[in-house]
Amino acid sequence: MSHATHDHEHEHGHEAHGHGPLGHVHAPRNFGTAFAVGVALNAAFVVLEVVYGILGGSVALLADAGHNLSDALGLGVAWTAFILGRRKSSVRFTYGLGGSSILAALFNATFLLIVTGGLTWEAIQRFFEPEPVAGKTVMIVAACGIVVNGFCAWLFSAGSRGDLNVRGAFMHMAADALVSFGVVLGGLIILLTGWRWIDPAMTLGINAVIVWGTWSLLTGSLTMSLSAVPPNIDLAKVRAFLLDLQGVTDLHDLHVWSLSTTETALTCHLVMPGGCPGDELLDHAAQELKEHFGIGHVTLQPERAPSADHVAALHNH
Repeated sequence: MSHATHDHEHEHGHEAHGHGPLGHVHAPRNFGTAFAVGVALNAAFVVLEVVYGILGGSVALLADAGHNLSDALGLGVAWTAFILGRRKSSVRFTYGLGGSSILAALFNATFLLIVTGGLTWEAIQRFFEPEPVAGKTVMIVAACGIVVNGFCAWLFSAGSRGDLNVRGAFMHMAADALVSFGVVLGGLIILLTGWRWIDPAMTLGINAVIVWGTWSLLTGSLTMSLSAVPPNIDLAKVRAFLLDLQGVTDLHDLHVWSLSTTETALTCHLVMPGGCPGDELLDHAAQELKEHFGIGHVTLQPERAPSADHVAALHNH
């Protein structure tokens, strides 16, 4: 391949920008408000639990205050990632800082599992050393927790399917509402029956539900951080679509990965011996990839023949 031909091919490099598989779901303006309200309500509820935990001598409330404090921290991390993800690209971060949303989702999933593990250990210990329940005070404060965390979960529910970072925030709030409900129900049963083992038993059951729901969040954010092909994209179908384009006889270096929790990128070299017929074909390809596969950032590189480096790499395998 001559140097002139190489330059000509790069003149036809084409990039089209759009949004992720669910459209512009990562930037609903109300999510910024949702994060602010969520952090404020959780911080206030932590103070309430600490005060009544000390006044009522309830270790359970103090422990739950620590759990809610961890969620307030998790929301703060997710909020920061949300803000960073809306910043424009820079000379150093040419894709912007949307990738911070992936790190936030990974952090939230990991942190939630660690906290759940600690609560599970505490529950197991209480089977052997049951502690008295503080009674109505604990139930009333825990009921407030259901309202606070249930309301916060509702704020994030609209984006829990489209954005993994928002889903992490939703999982935190839903898990806390579930924990608070368990505390109320367990407290009521214990007050009526005197069975102290109900409290740790309920805790283990709730924690199992939390782990079940958080596991997909953890694996999803982990694979995203490793630039894996998003699970909703069939790479074989993407390859078949590109090979079916007019004039394309082969392709190589096909890469599909997540730029953020809502945006997907694709780069690929298209072997077109007759040359690229024009930008219309590339524009059509980018539009189809966006509409049918949810890939909004597309970069296609037409070339008359595979590069010498690529051919050498094939021979070396």
